[in-house]
Amino acid sequence: MSIALSFVFGIEAFKEQGTLAAALMKIGGESAFALMVPVLAGFIAFSIADRPGLAPGLIGGMLASATGAGFLGGIVAGFLAGYSAKFLAEKVRLPQSMDALNPILIIPLVASLITGLVMIYIVGGPVSAAMEGLTHFLNTMGSANAVLLGVILGCMMCFDLGGPVNKAAYTFGVGLLASHTYAPMAAVMAAGMVPAMGMGLATFLAKRKFAASENEAGKASFVLGLCFISEGAIPFAARDPMRVIPCCMLGGALTGALSMLFGAKLMAPHGGLFVLLIPNAITPPLLYLVAIIAGTLVTGISYAILKRPEQNSATELDTAKA
Repeated sequence: MSIALSFVFGIEAFKEQGTLAAALMKIGGESAFALMVPVLAGFIAFSIADRPGLAPGLIGGMLASATGAGFLGGIVAGFLAGYSAKFLAEKVRLPQSMDALNPILIIPLVASLITGLVMIYIVGGPVSAAMEGLTHFLNTMGSANAVLLGVILGCMMCFDLGGPVNKAAYTFGVGLLASHTYAPMAAVMAAGMVPAMGMGLATFLAKRKFAASENEAGKASFVLGLCFISEGAIPFAARDPMRVIPCCMLGGALTGALSMLFGAKLMAPHGGLFVLLIPNAITPPLLYLVAIIAGTLVTGISYAILKRPEQNSATELDTAKA
């Protein structure tokens, strides 16, 4: 968001030293992005080995950044550090007098050495080359490949509504921001808004098919969608997954494809539709909005058609007719 705010003063205003735009870019572009890969690796390792894995993961992530391996290297470093620390915690046995040092010194030190050496001598070079190839491909791909990538990212964002598949697509988009590749992030955020907004639209279009509680949930869902919170659609997916999820994926695929086709670029990793209020944060803003509206309409209309009326809603309808 700091990067996006720096663009308020002009797309290249940050190049003038001493200005507020330069300060915002330093906060977001230099400091926040510098932490992104280490933090990603650190918390992957933390999720595997708890606290002993955190420091090795952070170190591995820093090495991934230093070697140019990017977020792909960060992911590798996180798993390497986490499983190294977990293996050491399970296998290394020290005298009881030194046992307290194991999780705070021995395991982090040895796991850091293992992770660091593997990253420097084995993983760093090949993953860096792969990252460069991926970045080059994304920056030079034709419209057909771009549309296909948009479809895949859109489907992933709408498949499990904040679950592992959704997070994988989001991490992919955010990770590429550090490589100054902004199109995938645009497709990811646009598609991620569609499920919650689509469910809100469906409750508006087919009110009588929904229970009163669902109609209220639809209003909240639409607002959450505007904020890029896909989880707003979870109550609907939990109740009717065989209809909700395909409708969401259909709309998300369309939005992702259109976003990539239009060449939309997003400079901020979050913010939803409100990022449109920041000049130059999204380009081109009108076509980006068209992509979101198109996907929302497809999801909302398709689910409004497929939705079966709730029993209490049907009863209310019969009473009204009588």
